[in-house]
Amino acid sequence: MLGARTGSMMWVMGAMLALSACTAAVHDGGSSTGGYAAPAAHPVTPAVPAGTEPFQALVNDAHARFAGVTEGKNADYIPILATIPSELYGVAIATRDGHVYTAGDVDYRFSIQSVSKPFTAALVMQQYGGPEIIAEKIGVEPTGLPFNSKLALEIYKARSVNPLVNAGAIAAVSLVKAKNEKERWQHVLGNLEGFAGEKLPMLEKVYDSEYTTAFGNRGIANLLFNWERLYSEPEEALRVYTRECSVGVNTVDLALMGATLANGGVNPKTGKRMLDESSVPELLAIMMTAGFYDESGRWSFDAGLPAKTGVGGGIVAVVPGRFAIAAFSPRLNEAGNSVRAQKAIRYIAGKLGVGLFGPNGD
Repeated sequence: MLGARTGSMMWVMGAMLALSACTAAVHDGGSSTGGYAAPAAHPVTPAVPAGTEPFQALVNDAHARFAGVTEGKNADYIPILATIPSELYGVAIATRDGHVYTAGDVDYRFSIQSVSKPFTAALVMQQYGGPEIIAEKIGVEPTGLPFNSKLALEIYKARSVNPLVNAGAIAAVSLVKAKNEKERWQHVLGNLEGFAGEKLPMLEKVYDSEYTTAFGNRGIANLLFNWERLYSEPEEALRVYTRECSVGVNTVDLALMGATLANGGVNPKTGKRMLDESSVPELLAIMMTAGFYDESGRWSFDAGLPAKTGVGGGIVAVVPGRFAIAAFSPRLNEAGNSVRAQKAIRYIAGKLGVGLFGPNGD
């Protein structure tokens, strides 16, 4: 027994010595022993102090730098989106005090699509007195699947699990307190206008194109209703949701919508409170974990900012307490995210060093 124990102790000591030697090799870069050599550190841009940001130079630079990118293609599952000129490209920054900096096609109105989803979630939070309603009635977990996935409804017991994918967004619309469909739509549109700080048009041709081909979303709405995870009549929820996605915005509108969240829920242009400041962190958390569809992890890894993207080509990212960056370009990657818009936002965020987890390399 003693011999066995002594032998065991000697094996442990030998292993510890070997580990110590290995650790030493790592610490000294491997030296002459052939150990592991640590790679060069990833270059990180120091954060630019608030109030010193060269915003106009950055939007100009980001626009020029990626104007020649031709990767991706327009969304075509909504037929009218395939007809939008692919070369359109705008970049904007809006600060929490209402200053706006722009470059490119920032006045062109395109359909907001899924960028509307966090703002309708904010409306639901306001109507019900806080963010817990979203967690209880919809869910806050990222699906890890495409935004229009039906499989997610089968995989997750809660069925709708996030307000930033189609199922959860249709459920969010159905939660909006209203006596009828007209009032529900007025609440949704008025909320989007409140975040943008101006009247927003309905793009009727987009609505017609999207609603007449909404077979997948219609199936999602009916399944949610069957599982008691939809809170109005299914076709009503589908119509209002499709109208929400068909609202026309430009890049400046998106930047100001994001700046409202950066400003603690108060629109910097109008001074109107759109979301209680205490609810903003929860909304931004949902945007961080699910705002980029099934590329949300990669976006968090690369940029470290809460953001929301839409298949219309728009993206908005929020730097809490400081500003928002928005960009628009119709060509999308396979996940449904604008190629040029995300490159521009990622570039600006890197140059300013504003990633929430620390400055990301530019």
